[in-house]
Amino acid sequence: MKAHINKIAQELNLSKVQVENTIALLNEGATVPFLARYRKEVTGSMDEVQITRVRDRMEQLQTLDKRREAILNSIKDQEKLNPELEQQINEAETMAELEDIYLPYKPKRKTRATIAIAKGLEPLAKMIMAQNNNDVESLAERFVSKEKEVETIEEALAGARDIIAEWISENKFARGRIRQLFLRKAMIESVVVKGKEEAGNKYQTYFDCKELIMKSASHRILAMFRGENEGFLKVKVYPPADEALEILEELFVKSKNASGDEVYEAMKDSYKRLIQPSIETEIRAMAKEKADEYAIRVFADNLRQLLMSSPLGEKNVLAIDPGFNSGCKLVCLDRQGKLLYNETIYPHPPQNDVKHAINKILQLVNAYKIEAIAIGNGTAGRETENFFRRIRFEKDVTVVMVNESGASVYSASPVAREEFPEFDVTVRGAVSIGRRLVDPLAELVKIDPKSIGVGQYQHDINQVALGKSLDDTVMSCVNSVGVEVNTASKQLLAYVSGVGPSLAKNIIDYRNKNGAFKSRNELKKVARFGDKAFEQAAGFLRIRNSDNPLDKSAVHPESYHVVEKMAKSLNCGIGELMTKEELRKLINLKDFVTEKTGLPTLTDIMEELNKPGRDPREKFGFFEFAKGIHSINDLETGMVLPGIVTNITAFGAFVDIGIKNNGLIHVSNMADKYVSDPNQYVKLNQKVKVKVVEVDKVRGRIQLSMKETDQKRD
Repeated sequence: MKAHINKIAQELNLSKVQVENTIALLNEGATVPFLARYRKEVTGSMDEVQITRVRDRMEQLQTLDKRREAILNSIKDQEKLNPELEQQINEAETMAELEDIYLPYKPKRKTRATIAIAKGLEPLAKMIMAQNNNDVESLAERFVSKEKEVETIEEALAGARDIIAEWISENKFARGRIRQLFLRKAMIESVVVKGKEEAGNKYQTYFDCKELIMKSASHRILAMFRGENEGFLKVKVYPPADEALEILEELFVKSKNASGDEVYEAMKDSYKRLIQPSIETEIRAMAKEKADEYAIRVFADNLRQLLMSSPLGEKNVLAIDPGFNSGCKLVCLDRQGKLLYNETIYPHPPQNDVKHAINKILQLVNAYKIEAIAIGNGTAGRETENFFRRIRFEKDVTVVMVNESGASVYSASPVAREEFPEFDVTVRGAVSIGRRLVDPLAELVKIDPKSIGVGQYQHDINQVALGKSLDDTVMSCVNSVGVEVNTASKQLLAYVSGVGPSLAKNIIDYRNKNGAFKSRNELKKVARFGDKAFEQAAGFLRIRNSDNPLDKSAVHPESYHVVEKMAKSLNCGIGELMTKEELRKLINLKDFVTEKTGLPTLTDIMEELNKPGRDPREKFGFFEFAKGIHSINDLETGMVLPGIVTNITAFGAFVDIGIKNNGLIHVSNMADKYVSDPNQYVKLNQKVKVKVVEVDKVRGRIQLSMKETDQKRD
């Protein structure tokens, strides 16, 4: 453990104390958000990203340790473990190095070498490998034996070469040198499978593609591997063969005689049949892992931006799931998101029942005191928005297009069926659209993050790693915003630090039975809400109407005594301290430093007293698409249009400009300067101005640019 702590500290440029303390707290059950927010003195004020890196690196090293232990036990059981070998295994720092050491001792299936050894040809292989004898045929003649099925000299030599080839392939130094050659110079090459040109047209870019694998962009690696898996592409990875053979010749061919010639032939066979395929598999896996890591990071960044989208806030909402033939499903929601009413209207073709639809909408807006209208941006979304904007309301009503990605997933989910068992999927979908306008975070946590659709190649990447990263992201967002315990759903509560699904259900059950929580302290009455859970969760749970004003803030209950001491020093109450800035300015934080409470925590407390329960999300901003642009046929090259970024990938960003087809801003069209990472230049849901640079109406593709559009980042 100590060695791991030292290693992590060095790799991440942290102090050993920071890493040791963080690991200890994580092992005790502390969550990343809790450590980042409430244990700054212990972690050295590390943020969530740093803490997550410490956690993940420790898990990697522990996985390596488990494999190391399994290898040691395997070699012990074979009675082949010696002090030198044990030291090599214990000092191995990577999984590849560990497997290279283990390879000669790994239990083997039947191979050409094991067959040759069974025929008694290992002594011949050793004599040839020594390369001292120029008359290999005389050596081989001794091993010709009908009894052992070695009938000719050539069969004996072939068997010896098979054994030598396996020895060479199991040599850790040789594998290490060839691996380095792959890392420096290996190409990834993809070609189309003959006869699949038309069916695999979407992979046309990769029909004849060759580039250095370690410099290939993540989305290109994933695309080639997907094309291969779907049977449209053949993909191979290889370094310069002549350089590989030169490396092996330098290591193994020691004499220019007949024995040396046999070793050279064995060496060539070893590379082609054993080493090259094995290292190719490794490098492909390494490139895939690297591509996965980047794709997962892009997905997590996009998800964070979506979850942290600006909330409209508590409003009475009329939400619409638009449609043509099936009509537009309307729902009315109160300020807490409760479903009050639902109906279907048919303002579009083929019914065109416009008059009835307008009358019904005006009636509902007045009856339910509607303050905002949320319209899903799917099929018929733009037409429905235009229809609503033509209606003359008696008062100002906000009309907003809402990204409905994942709403259909939610509406058919067990969560939706549990919440609305008596309603069909269209009603549930409309409810979800309305609620995500009011509070995107609270609604989107009900959907599997993988189903929200803000990633690239999400089904091709490591699903376990993706799920872990997305769960971390959701938890981070939920705890950053904080959760009102008296109105939160079970799904939202489950992401609170230290809570989880089971305890979330207990909180809901207690709330249903006993009414609203009156204080944070009352949480301790919930079944299985023990001291540890309270420590982890309490600071992130808000109780707006509590008698203690600190219960609606992010100040942790363990620090209430600090605030009480501050208030007492000024002869005022806690509420007065929170509302009067002039009182807070009189506080010298150094007067309140103790062994457990340092300046980082005190600074956080003061910031929270200044703006108790402050929502870190940006203020809601309104947006309208360009008038007169309804389909791809309305677009012309050179047009400058408003748009909203809907997805970000490694190669660019997709933008909704108010029609069915999203346009692509390639990285080369984002700025005059070179952009390597689109996430550094645009954000999900960012409102942008884009210029239409190319329209392919046949393929439905639109190329956009942000250059020369007088851009102002929101």
